[in-house]
Amino acid sequence: MRIVLVTYCLVGMAWAQSATSTAANPVSNPATSAPVPAVEALLIPAGTKVPVALKHAISTKGTRTGDAVYAETTFPVVANNRVLIPAGTYVQGRISEIQRGGRIKGRAQVLMHFTSLIYPSGYTVILPGAVENAPGLDKTGVKDQEGTLQKDGQTGSKVGTIASSAGTGALVGGLSQGGKGALIGGGVGGAVGTAIAMLTRGDDVKMDAGTTIELVVQRDIPLDASRVPNVTRAPGSAQ
Repeated sequence: MRIVLVTYCLVGMAWAQSATSTAANPVSNPATSAPVPAVEALLIPAGTKVPVALKHAISTKGTRTGDAVYAETTFPVVANNRVLIPAGTYVQGRISEIQRGGRIKGRAQVLMHFTSLIYPSGYTVILPGAVENAPGLDKTGVKDQEGTLQKDGQTGSKVGTIASSAGTGALVGGLSQGGKGALIGGGVGGAVGTAIAMLTRGDDVKMDAGTTIELVVQRDIPLDASRVPNVTRAPGSAQ
């Protein structure tokens, strides 16, 4: 009986030591101890230029400050063999300031800022962007670093209006009263031309749907690589 009891005690002590050793040094599980793969870091650096096309018309005549701006990228932006912004990504912004051309001075101008990128997957990131270039606009340029679009000056065309009116007046006066009438008619015609020029507003900035502009990213934009597809697709194709 004593031998059996001693045997049980020894077995119990061995089991306790084994349990303690196991708790202190658990067996590693290859399934749980495998290294976690590093997440790919993506960044759209400041200064990146992005070509876009407007999805709707904008005009200094009908658009107001605060109105939304909608556009779509026309070409993929790639860095280090990785697509950062695929073609067909939606761009949203807002009109920050808008001004019609003055009757005597002041050119028409539009200032817009871009605020977000919406990827084909629905992934949305904040976009600090401004207009860099406007190759799709006629007689309109970028005025400053803020990206203000400004219509070219019209001094020449207004001078032409005055000169044309003066010439017409001189011709009519000359036919009716000779040389003296020509001087009077020219003066009257010039006055009329000046009045027309002063009452006429400068040309508006007009951007139809589809107008191409180039925006520039103003600050670095970190991206979630798992949500940015490394593929390109044609603008307007099915998502």
